[in-house]
Amino acid sequence: MKILIVGCGNMGSTYVESFMRSKVVDPENLYVVETNANRIAELKGRNYPNVYSNFGDFVAGSDLIMLCVKPQDFERMAHELQPYLGDQLVLSIMAGMSIDKIKATLGGKGRIVRAMPNLPAQLGYGMTVFTVSNDVDKIHLFAIQNLINTTGKSLYVDNESMLDAATAVSGSGPAYVFYFIDVITEAAMKMGFTQREAELLVKQTFAGAVNLLESNNLTCKEWITRVASRGGTTEAALKSFTETKVSDDIALGVNAALNRSIELGK
Repeated sequence: MKILIVGCGNMGSTYVESFMRSKVVDPENLYVVETNANRIAELKGRNYPNVYSNFGDFVAGSDLIMLCVKPQDFERMAHELQPYLGDQLVLSIMAGMSIDKIKATLGGKGRIVRAMPNLPAQLGYGMTVFTVSNDVDKIHLFAIQNLINTTGKSLYVDNESMLDAATAVSGSGPAYVFYFIDVITEAAMKMGFTQREAELLVKQTFAGAVNLLESNNLTCKEWITRVASRGGTTEAALKSFTETKVSDDIALGVNAALNRSIELGK
């Protein structure tokens, strides 16, 4: 499979490096289009294959075109891309840009895949939710999923509207985790720990908790019961969370992200 990546910022370069590291694509079959001159020089210095500053005949030979550009840059880029497009697979990671809108902007060309990755994809721990247009067959769907899985894990959904929910949960989710880590770190420092000590305590606690959760089929509620003994310190904290309705506030925040994602897609 020949793959063209349009826009090689953080996520674009993540895909290039993941594909090369996993060897799912031969380096000579990877193409990159990047318009920023400084970025082009940087990519060539990192031995990126086939780096171009504009579109050319190589586009027609690509089986998959990945759109890793900002939504506000898409219309101009699509105009330049259209003359080279046929029925290739086009995978977009642009937030808020629907399949119908992508298809229309590309002049009705291409078979569209829409995906929502998250930041940990840079380390191979990403979570990507994706869907496809009706003209993408199962063989190509599985091929796309194998490519996406080089950056972590993936979930296919039939209903495109679920990508707004994915944006609110897994797309924005890392920031929620960082928020809690920051809050607890600040609390630890106020208790007397140095910043370095507090960061060690909190980071390792979060990492350990996630690994415990991954180690078996126990639910979060079941793990909470194991940690919180009756009348103990954990129970006191959890009681405070319940009284101040922390869970309600978290749910409201995630729903605010969902609503904003829907607004951006209009």
